Amino acid sequence: MTSEMSSVAKMMSEESEPMRHIDLGSPPLEQPAAGHWFPGPPPPVYSCTLTPELVAKAREELQEKPGWRLRDVQALRDMVLKEQPNLRTRLDDAFLLRFLRARKFDYDRAMQLLLNYHTSRRAWPEVFQDLKPSTVKHVLDLGFLTVLPHPDPNGRYILCLRPGKWKANDYPFEDNIRAIYLTLEKLIQPEETQVNGIIILADYTGVGLSQASNPGPFLAKKVVSILQDSFPIRIKAVNIINEPRIFKGIFAIIKPFLKEKMAERYVLHGSDLRSLHRNIPRSVLPEEYGGVAGLLDMSAWSKTLLDSEEEFIVEFCQPDPLEGVVLPDSMLFEGEHPGGGARDDDTFRGLRSQLYYCY
Repeated sequence: MTSEMSSVAKMMSEESEPMRHIDLGSPPLEQPAAGHWFPGPPPPVYSCTLTPELVAKAREELQEKPGWRLRDVQALRDMVLKEQPNLRTRLDDAFLLRFLRARKFDYDRAMQLLLNYHTSRRAWPEVFQDLKPSTVKHVLDLGFLTVLPHPDPNGRYILCLRPGKWKANDYPFEDNIRAIYLTLEKLIQPEETQVNGIIILADYTGVGLSQASNPGPFLAKKVVSILQDSFPIRIKAVNIINEPRIFKGIFAIIKPFLKEKMAERYVLHGSDLRSLHRNIPRSVLPEEYGGVAGLLDMSAWSKTLLDSEEEFIVEFCQPDPLEGVVLPDSMLFEGEHPGGGARDDDTFRGLRSQLYYCY
């Protein structure tokens, strides 16, 4: 261990009182206005907000030891400063903890995830350039996504996607990805989400050939790469409902890029709401999905994101964090060349034929 890590360890106790630590990069953020149901952003100085139950859960599932937490953060910070001194990244405790928790406090894997997180921004400028809520207001107004106001019994927030609301001539598909990414960034701020993870509910009502074939395999690969390998969030389940026959073709595009563990978390319910309720209880679902939590409200989450505009400007509308950083070609998205550009379209043409057949 480094001398810095040793000194940090000496300062720590088993959390008999909150540890105050030096902030190395988190922007000053205001607490949300009264009436917001989603937790606000973390304060500039880290203090653990986990309940005793979540502390125990983090210890069991994520190998997180309360007394060693800030020592582990310092170890990751030291790795960044030593191995990537030119990387313009946040180094505050709350930010780095997201990556440690997502990789069960394995320093090397957390470091790789952090690099992937920044690399994905460079690899997909159509999504990450000028990324802020006001630029996706049209996606939110369309009702493409929302977050349900009540987490499930395991404390997991539910990201509700409705891809059938989007049509190919509405706006570029990348705008949907921008809205999803901003939502994930907001969801991962509370520590309880970092421990509990999230679940996805995707309603495929109205999805036809134009929506299914538009992204293509290369775009699908980039989306999956971000969710699996480039973002510090734990997706615990993906519930698909009202999927049409064409979904076989859609899943044929996605599945080759999914890790086995993630593929096993996809649950297809069709129109069987009883099947859905065995995975997500009615108590947290809106009436549209057979629940008792009121009508589906798209406006609350839209307001939560749009009210976070300044926060995201600080986070994303800055110079390239990788400028001056040399990364190996192995960190590029599969099929992408150092000079940019996608791979050959033969795979897409073959899968498009499958979609026509399923349709």
